[in-house]
Amino acid sequence: MKTKPALTLLLFAVLAFSGMAQDNAKKSGFELSSGVAFPVSEPGGANLKTGFGFEGIFHYQFMPHLGLYAGWGWNRNQAPESFAGKDADFEETGYVFGLQFKHAIGSSPVSWYARAAGLYNHIEVENTAGEIIYDSGHGLGWQVAGGIDIDLGRNWSLTPGLKFNSLNREIEVEGNVTGLSLNYLSARAGILKKF
Repeated sequence: MKTKPALTLLLFAVLAFSGMAQDNAKKSGFELSSGVAFPVSEPGGANLKTGFGFEGIFHYQFMPHLGLYAGWGWNRNQAPESFAGKDADFEETGYVFGLQFKHAIGSSPVSWYARAAGLYNHIEVENTAGEIIYDSGHGLGWQVAGGIDIDLGRNWSLTPGLKFNSLNREIEVEGNVTGLSLNYLSARAGILKKF
């Protein structure tokens, strides 16, 4: 079961790279982004602080304005007090796979984009020593995002934007099932290389 997301990502990468040989247009790319995450939920009653995270995704544009993206991300928020003790870290990690619509703004080097995706992520709760004390296991969630793509030339772009992640999982705490609803809004800045 754990190998399916990795195989999906590998298949996506193969399809993306195979499209490169068909014409000279830059249809594929790799984007790295990072930024702050503002929690909008309290997983298991934990009042989370503002956190941070990063994401690495592959792009493949199969139509003039429509493309696929898939990759892996990590996000961390800390709770001063929670069912897991003092200063516990709530980390969301896993895979993202979705669609992107991108359109130029007039004749400028700036485009706007909108994204919608599924997540296959899990939530790990770590203590102050960095030990994982709870793991929800992977499950499905969703993501929406939007922003701008600023063409820097030579197939490089800046990609500032906002994204919203939603993931609902469960863990067992002292024999009781506890629901973890981890939702956050993230302000990100990214760099994209097309190839």
